[in-house]
Amino acid sequence: MARMSTAFLLTAFVIVATPGTGALYTIGTGLARGTKASIWAAFACTLGTIPHLLAAITGLAAVLQASGLVFAVIKYAGVAYLLYMAWATWRDKGALSVDPNDSSGSARSILYTGITLNLLNPKLTIFFFAFLPQFVPAGEGAFAAMLGLGLVFMVMTFVVFAVYGAFAAGVRNRVLSRPRIIAAMRKVFAATFVALAGRLAVQSSQ
Repeated sequence: MARMSTAFLLTAFVIVATPGTGALYTIGTGLARGTKASIWAAFACTLGTIPHLLAAITGLAAVLQASGLVFAVIKYAGVAYLLYMAWATWRDKGALSVDPNDSSGSARSILYTGITLNLLNPKLTIFFFAFLPQFVPAGEGAFAAMLGLGLVFMVMTFVVFAVYGAFAAGVRNRVLSRPRIIAAMRKVFAATFVALAGRLAVQSSQ
């Protein structure tokens, strides 16, 4: 069990620490709006994993995996939202817009965007459905064990994302003092959102 727990923690950490949609959004929020806003972003992205965890625990993930239509609807909704984020970032009118006078941003808008980004990511459901059961012992305690591991994953997500956001916020002043860096940053984030949308578009439910 000790080795299994270590394997889970190491694998989960690698998955969480690998930059994806949520991490990118948290980093961008830290750069654009500061530490407080980046913490809200990390919290929002963590909340966005709850429906996927619940789906896996209740068996809804099996339905999602079996139904190509349901998977496709969620997947392309996620693709569309990522493309919207790319467009808004490129135009400097979205959640990643840099405002020197805005050190916190709207908590409501940050929560909405962060939750939506992960809510519309079917890869998270597949992750919980295919990954967590490998570390859950068979028997009556399986439900509690899966819930516990899911909560550990959520805490790890929040901590790692918060660190990313705080680091980004730490270099915020240097970024804000250089307009060319701001412009380049927006284009890089926009291009990355497009790349993430493309990767999600070819994602299979199998």
